[in-house]
Amino acid sequence: MRILFFDCPTGIAGDMLLAALLDLGVPKEVIEKPLFSLGLGKSFSLSSEEGSSFGIRGLRVNLIGLDQKYSSTSLQQIISTVEASDWDNSLKEEVLNVFHSLADAEACVHGKSVEEIHFHEVGSLDALIEIVCVCAAIKYLEPMRIFCTNPPAGSGSVKTSHGILPVPVPVVFELSKKFQINLAGGPDYPKGELTTPTGLALMAVLADEFRQPDSLNIQTIGVGLGQRNLDRPNFLRVCLLDDVSHRVENIYWEDLLIQEAWIDDSTPEDTSVLKDELRKAGALEVISHSIQMKKGRQAICIKAIVKSEQANELRKAWFSKGTTIGLRENIGGRWVLPRRQAVCATPLGEVKIKQVKRPNGNITTKIEHDELVRLSTESGKSLEDVRQKISSHIHNFLYKEEWSL
Repeated sequence: MRILFFDCPTGIAGDMLLAALLDLGVPKEVIEKPLFSLGLGKSFSLSSEEGSSFGIRGLRVNLIGLDQKYSSTSLQQIISTVEASDWDNSLKEEVLNVFHSLADAEACVHGKSVEEIHFHEVGSLDALIEIVCVCAAIKYLEPMRIFCTNPPAGSGSVKTSHGILPVPVPVVFELSKKFQINLAGGPDYPKGELTTPTGLALMAVLADEFRQPDSLNIQTIGVGLGQRNLDRPNFLRVCLLDDVSHRVENIYWEDLLIQEAWIDDSTPEDTSVLKDELRKAGALEVISHSIQMKKGRQAICIKAIVKSEQANELRKAWFSKGTTIGLRENIGGRWVLPRRQAVCATPLGEVKIKQVKRPNGNITTKIEHDELVRLSTESGKSLEDVRQKISSHIHNFLYKEEWSL
């Protein structure tokens, strides 16, 4: 399983992420192509050169010849620019997710609506380039999972377009709160702005978990150097891992948590609502069955399987949407195959399908049942008629996402 691990001992910034990914081996044309398609070819010059920080080698990225007309940009301007591009939909979605996260944080800080927000530092051309390039590089690498260490908070103050602000700046605090990212702090870290809004927004959207992976089977390392001179080496590194311990002949092991509660004081209707709420909170699946508890009480056992990063949201749902006062939790897992979603053009309209990559390399395709029901309702045909009508067209598809678990 291909994994990316970002280690940020002295912070996260967009240029450090980009430099580390280039040093990892992402071709420069991969990150430049989406910029050229926006017509930005004459607005900037992106250079990268080897350097060192306290004797630690790495790559440093510099943006030259920036166009000042991008010094203040609204979210709607960015959305219009991105949506008008010829990028893959997956790249558009990731870039816009990063900017939406920044806009939400800016709106909270300034007490305004998202529509009223104008980006300043994070709306400049260099931030746009960093976000687009980092997202394009990640798409090129196609990792199954992304890990990142907890970024340092930093301390002191920094000069911004809003004047002198304390570190971490308010937008970083808002991003940390929204995504529940613990910022590392204490006297062992250097002073100054270590984690920038752009860098944290990128990792908040792209990373699956903020921790070190359980094992490090390192294939390649990329080192991105920071621009500031600190009292120690200023660098960020990204490691490409191959987690062979979690793969057998292209079948992947996925660590999960199994949450369970026995409930004897809710109606079937109420427990049905709880199961729906658990799914909304991120449960991969929720099941239930009848049990008999002590003193002959009839009850229902509800089990939910969930990825570790969503576990806390489920705990909140268990205790706020149900009547249980206790929750069992066990470590488990499952073997899974890579899958992706696609959209097919059929005589009855577009339909979503799921593709699965089998261990022998074959790809199987399945029409989503909800889509069959929708087309049946819209066309007035039976489910079987719809299935037969579109079955010969399921290979005429456009990918909506990359392979994932």
